[in-house]
Amino acid sequence: MTIVRLAGGVGIGAVLFFLLMPTLLIVPMSLNGTAYIELPPRGLTLRWYLDYLADPDWRAATVFSLKIALSTAVAATATGTLASLAIVRGSLPGRNALKALAMAPMIVPHVVFGVALYLVFSPIGLTGNFTGFLIAHCVLSIPYVVITVSAALERFDPALERAALSCGASRTRAFFSVVLPNIAPAVAVAAVFAFLASFDEATVAFFISDTGGKTISRKMFEDIDFNLTPVIAAVSTLMVAISLLLMGSVELLKGRREE
Repeated sequence: MTIVRLAGGVGIGAVLFFLLMPTLLIVPMSLNGTAYIELPPRGLTLRWYLDYLADPDWRAATVFSLKIALSTAVAATATGTLASLAIVRGSLPGRNALKALAMAPMIVPHVVFGVALYLVFSPIGLTGNFTGFLIAHCVLSIPYVVITVSAALERFDPALERAALSCGASRTRAFFSVVLPNIAPAVAVAAVFAFLASFDEATVAFFISDTGGKTISRKMFEDIDFNLTPVIAAVSTLMVAISLLLMGSVELLKGRREE
């Protein structure tokens, strides 16, 4: 059994290393001393990070993406949490249909969704602006919120909420005083997932972007086609760092809450 466990551990470690290796290789590429991407790098420099910060197009795309991602995290988390309450605690006759509808954006290919959004948004002027991106990214992010928050609600003992109601609390006060504090870690995780789903999204951005509004993911793919330099690796490294920082923060908060 020891040999089997050791072999299994080695196999799992090899798979994880294979999955993480492309991401890890981005870091030395971003520090390459030459003006083109190569591995191993020839010398180490922070020039490409400075070029990224000095480029107004990169800065504009980054700020635009952050604004959309933060707004999406707030809107999708609020909407998805309310939808989760209706699905888990509600007595609606169409709860299963509502859950299937909430999960639909995860099933429909993003290319198809992007084409549909372009055909709908283009005539009404919602391409390339904040409102159009916010609507699109909320639709894409809500399924992650529903899955995460619904799981937390199913584990939460409804007797605690009923006890608050029996003591005279309204449903709104019972939710904010009893339910929400107990599912707060799940809501925080859902908000992080919603933020990352928006910040990293690239496929739909191809269809609803224009010269007036461009996300960082769209900017990256454009530069890969026309201006491939280590700046791409530097931006990729920063995006990975943001993702790791957010997930680490959530785990830290969860650990403190469990203590």
